[in-house]
Amino acid sequence: MSRAWDLVVEGGTVVTPSGRSVADLAVSGGRIAAVGDLAGHPAASGARIVDASGMVVVPGGVDVHTHLDMPFGSGRTADDFDSGSKAALFGGTTTIIDFAAPKPGEPLRKGLEAWLAKAEGSSSVDFGFHMTMPRVTDKDLAEMASLVREGVTSFKLFTAYPGRLMSGDGAIFRALRRSRDIGALVCVHAENGPVIEALVGEALAAGHRAPRFHALTRPVEAEAEAAGRVIALAEMAGAPVYLVHLSSAAALAEVRRGRKRGVRVLAETCPQYLCLDAEVYERPDFEAAKFVMSPPLRPKGNGARLWEALAAGELQAVATDHCSFFMKRRKGHPCKADGKDDFTRIPNGAPGIGARMLLLWDAVQKGRLTAERFVEVTASGPARVFGLHPRKGNLAPGADADIVVIDPRKTHTFTMENQHLNVDYDPYENRTVHGEVRDVFLSGRPMILRGRFTGEAGGGRFLRRAPRDF
Repeated sequence: MSRAWDLVVEGGTVVTPSGRSVADLAVSGGRIAAVGDLAGHPAASGARIVDASGMVVVPGGVDVHTHLDMPFGSGRTADDFDSGSKAALFGGTTTIIDFAAPKPGEPLRKGLEAWLAKAEGSSSVDFGFHMTMPRVTDKDLAEMASLVREGVTSFKLFTAYPGRLMSGDGAIFRALRRSRDIGALVCVHAENGPVIEALVGEALAAGHRAPRFHALTRPVEAEAEAAGRVIALAEMAGAPVYLVHLSSAAALAEVRRGRKRGVRVLAETCPQYLCLDAEVYERPDFEAAKFVMSPPLRPKGNGARLWEALAAGELQAVATDHCSFFMKRRKGHPCKADGKDDFTRIPNGAPGIGARMLLLWDAVQKGRLTAERFVEVTASGPARVFGLHPRKGNLAPGADADIVVIDPRKTHTFTMENQHLNVDYDPYENRTVHGEVRDVFLSGRPMILRGRFTGEAGGGRFLRRAPRDF
């Protein structure tokens, strides 16, 4: 006899990367039990029934680039794992991968322990971690293998921020070689740090201190050069590499060149680079500071090239790089206002963890993406790259029952009131998109029903990720 089901989501259009069909989803013990026409099935007796007629049903979103409760200077980001994860749920994201970072001189594992302490009991979504490597020593290289065994299978390095986070070419090459041998994946923030530092120095010497000079001192060429260099290092190391927050057509061209040579280059972009552009830096009254992030928003035309690459399957994920800072001064927190008279003191980053899914679904409604491609770049693709598939990003028997029901007939306008974050601004404020997240289930548990939070706060689980298998 079939085990009784706990939940049945009936009659929605179920979308996977390979197709879509009107079907029912049955859930038992937190996992997908069956998919198909399940009307009258005996196991449905006593199950919660959710009518999804006319709705679109997709896997819970997987956001593989977030920064929650991140130390910055003497304070922290505006959003921690509590507020950030709840906002993620309202936006249809059920899994995140954040960045653990050791303090200077500490072993890498200390960083993992610190971030586990922040997230466990606070995060309402399931979570994993990339390990930030602020240096690459022999001890760090040796420690990478033990972290992979504990389910932390990706490591982040930087070509930017000299004297703070930047690694030299030799260090990045060594980390790539090590990742090749242990099934890990190196993720790189690719911008030419020393050149940017020189441009910043010139701007300050000339008295240029407004927020727009943040973007002007981080040109697309600085990203493209670093991306090309990192891809060449991966080629020499015989290892795959993942470029985070790709923002420009020039960097995309480097990805294409590397792939033509046979390099396994993977890349993500972010909603801000798809939906916003450098014109926002001309806004008056310090409004431009809301959009100070690294890499910065790019001139018009870059976003269109990224949309084309996304639709064509050239980018593996859309992640948010959610990193929120208050605009106005708040005790214990760095804020954008700290850089009122000096753009170099504006904390880099912007919120977006709750907006990603609807911004991308709006592109489906407008014909820029297929529904199948939407599922691939918001859930299945990132889960696959980072060792979470088929458990996550998947609506098939045996997968975690992370289910999102979208009402495609409604519209949603982003406002401060509905972003569900602590931060005091929304970069997409007053933007209206087609589609609204109605219901969200995490392992079959109702977290959002009819747009209201109904779940257990802090009930998310740490995800041990599988080693790379490509």
